[in-house]
Amino acid sequence: MGKTKGLLLLGALGAACLLSLAAGPAGMAPDVILNLRLPRTLAALTVGAGLGLAGALFQGALKNPLSDPYILGTSAGATAAAVLCFIFGIDRSSPVFFAAVFAGAFGATFLSYWLARLAGRLSDAALVLAGVAVSAFLSALVMLALSAARGRALPLLSFVLGGLYPAEPATLAASAALTLLAGALAAGRWRALDALALGEEKAYHLGADPVRERLIFFALACASTSAAVALGGTIGFVGLMAPHIVRFISGPSARLLIPAAALGGAAMLAAADAAGRLVFPPSEVPAGVIMALAGAPFFMWLLWKSAGRRS
Repeated sequence: MGKTKGLLLLGALGAACLLSLAAGPAGMAPDVILNLRLPRTLAALTVGAGLGLAGALFQGALKNPLSDPYILGTSAGATAAAVLCFIFGIDRSSPVFFAAVFAGAFGATFLSYWLARLAGRLSDAALVLAGVAVSAFLSALVMLALSAARGRALPLLSFVLGGLYPAEPATLAASAALTLLAGALAAGRWRALDALALGEEKAYHLGADPVRERLIFFALACASTSAAVALGGTIGFVGLMAPHIVRFISGPSARLLIPAAALGGAAMLAAADAAGRLVFPPSEVPAGVIMALAGAPFFMWLLWKSAGRRS
């Protein structure tokens, strides 16, 4: 990644942070910025970085440009586990909560991958369809749980829709630490991710065990997704868009793409959260809705582009 391109990415991140700190109908009072917007901006950066990192790992490990925690069902599995934890009164910052959310994310991802492989050769279409099916089933379970929760359904529904609000310091710190750890471990294995992106046969000849390496990157991607969901609920398409966009800056090599995707995801979600506060003031549009409005057309464009390559 050239120095100029790196500065461009850092500039975009800085601009998104400033916009997030300034946006909102309450003005620029110092107490509003420090007590409300700064924690919220830090949450947006953490969630966006986790989702951007997960998207880059899934796309490289699966050699699939359509891979994303939201599309694969990873976010849905993490959200379902988080909602169950809320219903049973498990504290959001406890290790049990994060372990349960990770288990839900990994289980849903593995189920989508297994369903897609039932047809034999793993294809883009099979993986997307499997992810959609798993997400739909888990979303139905979440709605069933919300119906049973009754009095607690409204705050849980806000969480499911994906919104960034000032988080408890312990939850923010735990999510940020988990994201940093997953990113550091992934960055240390960038050569294996580059090998997987070439295909299983070439990866094997380059000395990488495709099954083992894919399992490792699945676990790291699920860990960063779990950290994001624990903090911000279900927010889609960040992991899809950020790696594709930053590849123009970092290039295809995972050595630079991994940190660039995390920074790009952080900038994207901070800007989306700020936009949600500016569209219909004083009302607020959740960041998850803003990302869906931007990400769904992007996903359709990728589908059209993939179909054009196959024809």
